[in-house]
Amino acid sequence: MSALEVPHHHTVGVGAGPANLSLAALFEAVAPHRLVLLERRPVSTWHPQLLLSNVRMQTSWLKDLVSLVDPTHRLSFVNYIVSTGRIYALINAQFNVIPRREYQRYLAWASEQIEGIQYGVSVDEISYTEGVGFSYTSDGRTIARSDHLVLGLGSVPYVPPGLSGIQGDDAFVPEELTGRLPAMDREAPVAVVGGGQTGAECVMELLGHGFTNITWLGRRPWFQPMDDSPPANDFYRPAYVEFLQQVTRETRRRLIEGQTLTGDAITPGVLQAIYQANYDGMLRLDRYPLTMRPGRDVTSASRDGDRFVLEATSPTGHEQIPARYVVLATGRTFTQPPLAPTLTELIDHDDAGEMIVDSDYSLRWKGADRNKIFVQNRARFTHGVADANLTLLPVRAATIINSLFEREVYTVRDAEPSVVWG
Repeated sequence: MSALEVPHHHTVGVGAGPANLSLAALFEAVAPHRLVLLERRPVSTWHPQLLLSNVRMQTSWLKDLVSLVDPTHRLSFVNYIVSTGRIYALINAQFNVIPRREYQRYLAWASEQIEGIQYGVSVDEISYTEGVGFSYTSDGRTIARSDHLVLGLGSVPYVPPGLSGIQGDDAFVPEELTGRLPAMDREAPVAVVGGGQTGAECVMELLGHGFTNITWLGRRPWFQPMDDSPPANDFYRPAYVEFLQQVTRETRRRLIEGQTLTGDAITPGVLQAIYQANYDGMLRLDRYPLTMRPGRDVTSASRDGDRFVLEATSPTGHEQIPARYVVLATGRTFTQPPLAPTLTELIDHDDAGEMIVDSDYSLRWKGADRNKIFVQNRARFTHGVADANLTLLPVRAATIINSLFEREVYTVRDAEPSVVWG
């Protein structure tokens, strides 16, 4: 492909997960043929390995790709569920929150109707040339150029250094659990490391498949339920995101760190289901199939023959936990963007080495007056706990579009809340 044949776009989004799908859906109103999404996966999918038995969303179906800013949009969840003919079945099932598999189907349905998504394209490097814009390289050749860039790369499993050495057939991240289940001994000891929602879902999956010797370890003092109360949900409103832009960086980080349990915790219904399944197991086995060990910080692990020994600190000192299998539900981390070193050098970073994100989700960098870079899911400590999840997808996408076109394409309405933040 010659330089003249390389297509030049107004905006390129790298990644076609929920964040950039929301952007592409809302982009239709202003410039439907000027946005392209480059996605490394061959088809539309969303955490397919984490679709464990009976898992549910943690957010309302109203918080879809578009409805919070454009409820009449053709890609709303309501239009999807009516179009599939399942609206009455879904209503009659009386879900508090929809199945995660339903949300994945909704995303696939929406992506089929959005033009400009290129699947099976792995972007190896993004570079920048003044006067030309951003260039995207795949398999050693330039495949596209654009004036503006939106990074929506999502996250990948994180395993602490002290535990990464045991990864293999018998010690694995949650995404591998379903594939490992058929070969696992149901009576052998299994350790699930990680006291969050994913760890809880792995415990439920093991209990549901008849495992009888499970140890669940978490660092927090107890397996803490998510706070889904009305006051907690005020943190997930545009009004609160706007408030955060008015305080200092230090104050913002302190406030946000104190709100972790409003999102990064376990759905109460899952905890209830675990306790009930564990009680049923006790009646069947005359002992509990699940032992829960909160307040344990698993710092390292080693192999002992065909088993593992986990080293953990506890409220009473040090513990060793033997296990035949280990599920490492130890969190997630950002996917690193494939930015060329010459482009990275132009981006402003804070004292912690993080890229500085402005109020419109754009990065502060040397070429921002001509070519903008936006980031999705990487602004937790500037825009609050809502940035890390699906709650305000269309609000963030609308903010980015308004910034790109320097006018109010979308109006984000949030009537003055009863809580006065500052």
